[in-house]
Formats: sequence, structure tokens, C-alpha cells
Amino acid sequence: MNAVATRFGLNRDGNRRLRQLVTPEGLALPLTIASRSARAGALLIDLGIIFLSLIAFIVVLGAVGIELAGIDANASAGGAMEFVGVLLILLLFLARYGYFLWFELGPRGATPGKRMLGIRVAARDGGRLSAEAVIARNLIRDVEVFLPTFLLLGGASSMGVAGGAAALWLAIFVLFPFFNKDALRAGDLVAGTWVVEAQTARLPEAMSVSPDRSRDYRFGEAELAIYGERELQVLEGVLRQDNAETMREVMDTICGKIGWTPGQGDEREFLEAFYAALRAHLERGMRLGRRKADKHTGA
Repeated sequence: MNAVATRFGLNRDGNRRLRQLVTPEGLALPLTIASRSARAGALLIDLGIIFLSLIAFIVVLGAVGIELAGIDANASAGGAMEFVGVLLILLLFLARYGYFLWFELGPRGATPGKRMLGIRVAARDGGRLSAEAVIARNLIRDVEVFLPTFLLLGGASSMGVAGGAAALWLAIFVLFPFFNKDALRAGDLVAGTWVVEAQTARLPEAMSVSPDRSRDYRFGEAELAIYGERELQVLEGVLRQDNAETMREVMDTICGKIGWTPGQGDEREFLEAFYAALRAHLERGMRLGRRKADKHTGA
């Protein structure tokens, strides 16, 4: 088995955005690629938030500059306005870079716009979303969108060849997600990320497992803390499929993670017990306000 393998395909409903990410532990994590319209809508919402916030801060900074200039009637307003100008430059820098970095580096991996539309950034290799990946995908956004847009707004549109080149540059990167099946933009390719639909916080309905084997095994909190909601869903799928080879592989993987020695012939009993214990553990955490979305989320 490869360290990490990504398998692409269609679900039975013909959903072309459904993917499965197979982790080193042998668990197939189902996910759905965010639609291009959702990504565009999220970006527009975020840009709107940034724009309105900038307007509000500029008004506040202007009032502060006037107040500072009026402290000493004999002093020139130049120094106060220079101070306000420095603050404004800093604010523009933070709005351009800090907004996306701050939210996407958070535990949800999503800006307010993405959260409103139910999508988030994730690593394509199934690992934790790293700071390097988030920084890379957002720096590339400058090359994709901001630089050609600033050139056009700055008068390049009236410069003939330069204006045409800037417009073509912008069009290529804006349309880039339409030319690959995972709706990746250039920043996603460089950073090794993609944007997927966020999982809901509510756990799926409990699967009926009969007989109840949960009393035959005892799992500690540290052992159950290894996995999260996504792995619970995958484990439920494994039990429903009832494939002996798959159940054996998953049991071996889980036992390796928690330090147990797997037995022979009791794969289903073990997985049913682990499923029941893991589900109860996750539900207790939710009642206490702690959510573990997957194995990469901190306990």
C-alpha cells in the first residue's frame, strides 16, 4: 500500500465531485470537492468583508488624524497625517495577506466566506493543513488575481499591449479551475491543497450492530482519541460492506495505532466494539463542546 494514495471516481448518484482519500492507516475518507460557484461566492463574500472593514477603519483613522492634529493648535497637521498614513499602509497590507492567512490557518481551515458556504481548505495528501501550504496558496493569489487587477485599475487598460496582456493574464488564472476536474486554482497546485465541502458537526445516525460486542473490549481515552468523526463514518461503511479482507486490514491498522495485538477471526466483533466506543467517546466530547473532526484535529 502506498504511503498516501488518492483515488478518484464517481458515486452511484453520478456526483462528479465525490472523492475518496485513502490514508496510510488504510481508511478511505469520503469528501466532496467544493463547486466552482461556491468558491467564487466565498471569495466575493470575503472581498466584501475586507472592503467594508477597510472603509470603516479608514473613517476611524481619519477621525484619529483630525483629533491628533487638533491637540496642539500651533503644530502642523503633517506629522499626525503621516502617522495615520503609516497605519493605513499597515492596514492595507494586513487586509491583503493577513485576512486569508489568519482564518485558513485556524482549526476550521476556512475564511468567513467559506464557512458561510460550507467549504474549507484541506491538504490533498490527507495530512494536516500546514502553515507553509496556506502561505503558499495565498501568496500565489497575488500573481493570479491581485497584480493583474491592480494593473488594469491603474491604467494599463489604456496602454494597448500592456492592457491586453494584463487582461489575458487575469482571464487565464480566473478560468484555470474550469480546466481541471478538482476545480484547483494555481495556488492549490503549488501548495498541494484543494477546497472541499466541510463536514457537518452532527454525527450520523448510529448504525445498528448486532450483537452488541462493546462489552467484550475495553478501550481507554487515549486509544479512542486517535480517531475522529471522519474515521467513524469510514468505519461504519466498512462494517456495512462486510468485506472480510477490508475488515482485517482496518483492524490491523487500528490495533497498530493503539498498540494492541490483533486476533484471528474476530475482526467484525473488534470493529463493532471499537465503533461503539469511538462513537460514544466523540458524543461525550461534543456535549462538552469539544469536536474532533478527524485524526488530524487536536484532541
